Amino acid sequence: MDPRHLAARAVARVGALRDRIRRIERREMVAFGRWIENTNNLLHLSILLIIPVLIAVVTLISNSVSTLSFLLFPPLASGSYTLFSDPEGRYASPVKFVVALTVGALCGLVAVGFTGWAYGPTGTALVHPSAAALAIFLAGATTWALDVEAPSAFSTALLTLVTGNVNPEEYVVSIFFASVVIAIAFTVWREQFYERRAEYLYGTVRGDDHVLVPMRGETATQTAFFAARLATAHSAGKVVLLDVLPATPADESDATPDTTADGELDADADASVERLESCAHNLRTQLGVPVEIAVARGDPLTATTEAAANTNSDLVVTPYEEDRGLLSDYIRGLFGGSYDTVAFRSTGETYRWRRVLVLVARPGDAAHAMIDFATRLAGKTGSVSVTTCISSEVERRPAESKLANLVETADGNIETRVARSEVTAFIASNAASYDLVVLGSSGDRSPASRFISPPTFERIREIDCDVAVFDRGH
Repeated sequence: MDPRHLAARAVARVGALRDRIRRIERREMVAFGRWIENTNNLLHLSILLIIPVLIAVVTLISNSVSTLSFLLFPPLASGSYTLFSDPEGRYASPVKFVVALTVGALCGLVAVGFTGWAYGPTGTALVHPSAAALAIFLAGATTWALDVEAPSAFSTALLTLVTGNVNPEEYVVSIFFASVVIAIAFTVWREQFYERRAEYLYGTVRGDDHVLVPMRGETATQTAFFAARLATAHSAGKVVLLDVLPATPADESDATPDTTADGELDADADASVERLESCAHNLRTQLGVPVEIAVARGDPLTATTEAAANTNSDLVVTPYEEDRGLLSDYIRGLFGGSYDTVAFRSTGETYRWRRVLVLVARPGDAAHAMIDFATRLAGKTGSVSVTTCISSEVERRPAESKLANLVETADGNIETRVARSEVTAFIASNAASYDLVVLGSSGDRSPASRFISPPTFERIREIDCDVAVFDRGH
C-alpha cells in the first residue's frame, strides 16, 4: 500500500481520536458543572480542598516558630470544618470562631494557674482532674455569657492543660493568631464565592435569555408572552418566534415544484409571517422586549433545533402538547435534546404570573433553574413558593435544609414549604392559590422509574392554573 495513503489514514485516525477525547472532556466538564451546582456537593468539595491548605499554612508557620505547639491543630481543624460545612449556620461567625477558641484557651490557662496554686506542680505528663473539670466549666460558662458557644472552645480549654514544653500563655496567643488566619480565609471564601455562587455556577442565571418560541397550537400567543416575561428579566433578553411549515416538494425530492404550488407555498409563508409579526408587535409594545421572527420548513423537531442554533437561542419555550394522554413526540424530542426547554400549558388568558409555586424533588441544576424562572416571572412585587413534599416527619429537617440551600442565592419574595403530602394531592389542593406551577420533567429518572411512577406533570391535568414543565438540556 502507498505509504502516503497509510500516513493519511493514520493522521485521520489520530484526528478522530483527538475529537473523541475532546467530546468526552466537554461532556465530563458539563456533568461536573451540574454536580457542583448542588450546594451540598459544593460544600463537601470546598472542605476537601480548602481546609487541608489552611492547615498546611498554619503548619508551615508553626514549623518556623519553635514556640508553637502541634496541639494547636486539632481545634483549628474541627473548627474549620464547622465553619465551612455550614456557612450560614449557627456557628458560622468568623468573630465568634476566633473569640470561642481564644476564650476556651484562656479558660484552660486559668484552670492551669488555679490548680498550680491550689495543689502545686503536677508534672507535664499529668493533668489534675479538678483542672480538667474547671477548664470545661469555665469554657461553658464564659462562652455562654458571651454568646460565642462553639464545640472547638472546649477542645482548646483542655489542650491548654497539656501543652508540654510550650508555655500555656504562648499556646493561647498562638491559638488566637491561627484562628484569625482561618477566619479571614473563611470570610473571603464565603463573601467572594459561596454567597455569589449563582453568578459562577448556575447556568440559567448567566444565560437562558435568548428564547425560541415554536408558535404551535391554540395557546401559542400565551406561550409567547410567557417566554417574553422570562427574557425581559435579563438585559440581553430576546425572543424569537418560530413557525414551521410543511416541507415543499423540492425538500422531499429533486423535482422542481410547479408554478401553482409555488404560489400556494408563498401564500402560506406570507400568512405565517403576518401572524408572527402581529404577535411580535404586541410583545414589543407591551413588554419592550426585542423580538425576531423565523419561518422554516420541514420536520418540526429538526427545524426547531436548527432554528435554536441559528438564532443563538439557549432556551426553548413551547406550548404543551399531548398525544393520547402522553407527551407528544415533538415535546419528547425537545426534552431529550441539547437545549433547556419549557413546555407551557396554559389554562386561560393569563399574561402575568405573580404567584408561582415551584415543586422541587431534589437539589441540583434543574431546581435552581426552575427557581430562577419563577423569580423572573414574579418580579419584585410577586411571590414564589418553593415546595417539596415528604412522606414522613423524619424527612422534614433535611428537606428544610435542602430548600434553604436552594433559595438563599435567589432574589425576590420567596418562601419555602415542606408539605407532608403526596405531591399530586398537594398540587390539587393548592393550585387555585397560584397563577403558575413550575415542575421538572423527570428527565434524570430512568425509563423504568417513569414507567412505574409517571412524571408528576402527566398526573395533574385538571388544575386551575398554568403549568410550566422544565427540562434541563443535555
